[in-house]
Amino acid sequence: MTAKAPATARPSPAAPLRLTWVQPEDLLGHELRQAAEDGRDAAAVARIARRWQSAGGAPAPDRAGASDRPADPALRTPATALLDELAALPSPLADDEPTELTAIQAACPSWPLARSGRVAEGPAAARLEAAWLGRAAGCLLGKPVEKLPLEGIRALARATGNWPLTSYFTEEGLDPAVAARYPWNHRSRATSLAGVLDGMPEDDDLNYPLLNLLLLERHGPDFTTADVARLWLDELPAGRTFTAERIAYRNLLDGIEPPHTARHRNPFREWIGAQIRADVFGWTRPGDPAAAAALAWRDATFSHTAGGVHAAMFTAAALAAAGTGSTDVHGALRAGLSVVPPRSRLARAVRRGIALACEAPDRTPAGFAAVVDQLHTTYGHYHWVHAVPNAALLAAALTHADGDFAGSVCRVVSGGWDTDSNGATAGSLTGLLAGAPDALPGRWTAPLRNRLATGIGGLDGIGFDVLAHRTAALVVPPDRLVHLPDRVSPDRVSPDRPEATAP
Repeated sequence: MTAKAPATARPSPAAPLRLTWVQPEDLLGHELRQAAEDGRDAAAVARIARRWQSAGGAPAPDRAGASDRPADPALRTPATALLDELAALPSPLADDEPTELTAIQAACPSWPLARSGRVAEGPAAARLEAAWLGRAAGCLLGKPVEKLPLEGIRALARATGNWPLTSYFTEEGLDPAVAARYPWNHRSRATSLAGVLDGMPEDDDLNYPLLNLLLLERHGPDFTTADVARLWLDELPAGRTFTAERIAYRNLLDGIEPPHTARHRNPFREWIGAQIRADVFGWTRPGDPAAAAALAWRDATFSHTAGGVHAAMFTAAALAAAGTGSTDVHGALRAGLSVVPPRSRLARAVRRGIALACEAPDRTPAGFAAVVDQLHTTYGHYHWVHAVPNAALLAAALTHADGDFAGSVCRVVSGGWDTDSNGATAGSLTGLLAGAPDALPGRWTAPLRNRLATGIGGLDGIGFDVLAHRTAALVVPPDRLVHLPDRVSPDRVSPDRPEATAP
């Protein structure tokens, strides 16, 4: 009798691949939300929503890129069709929120005008090292609490004696009950809390400035949006992208060319992603906000439209003004607003944030909580990654702290929403204004160890001093300075006064 071979155990069924931010059944809910924010035909949007619900579709995931449970595969076909139906509905905001550069310029009555002059003397590399360090430190502060609701950020800070925020988040002394209710961001807990900090861990808020440093090194300031796309294919792993960037990447691989990569089935096209890519354009164009904004526009339109593009242009222009060494944070914000259509939601949000900060009776860090509460009441219906609420919070924090580095990054991160991205942008601008690495408090910069982790272009472990020198080599010294209007009083910046163009 022949012995039977032992039966081979069958492998367990593989878990379904949850490719977040790109599956149509997860995107449809986000597009419905975007359509409502755009003011598209409410009756048509409601009909599409009912059809989606009747088919068994779920609303948009609240804080993640995919639903908790995989959707029925049969929903993919109707989701794709409904995405296209929603995209075909015109937005009544299109005239006030254009995407094309010439239309944006035409809509901006205070688009920067030039006069003869030059940037103030001083070592560019020192200012840029402070900007790189500031961006990293602000991002690092926000990483552990990314995706947490406002009440969770406040609870964690209070439970560890760090409220109002004055330092990096810590687990030391944290009540286990609070920790269980508001868990740290799982990707960042091991690398981004006080006590374990050892260099700047990888983050997309630093990866994109690195990419755009490579972009300018390889193509110069005359790069095209197609150059951006090719660079991403060469240097950026798809898994390092999120939201609008992942959609644009997917569209590119599907044979869709820029700028259609930003529009095709992309409900995240007005979120914050393009803004976090804009810094290098501002850093390398000191004194020329218009040129910086135009560079940011070319990059942003690969993945974003309207408010998403405006946020990138705002940031680049503000940084360009700050890079002269001869303006303050309020002048930088004026420069940022000068390249954003004044009737757009983003410009209104920035003006709203500035006005609330100016009118706040308590200008201490603790007093900023009241400003944050008002912003969440006004903009809380937006997704936490959308450009509009985050721009309002960023402008409010910078204004309330009067451009102080630590005050700005702590205020903006304490305000919730996209904590690491806002911390990064606030740190970049205020680091640039500080002018040198030694001007930033050591408790913020020492844990960075002059080392940045990244998967981009063989740059892993690069020092911020090296990055500063490489960035300085790309600076285009202007032969003119930009004329900016004088600062105006808060009553001129009401969100109900679209003609107001400066804080």
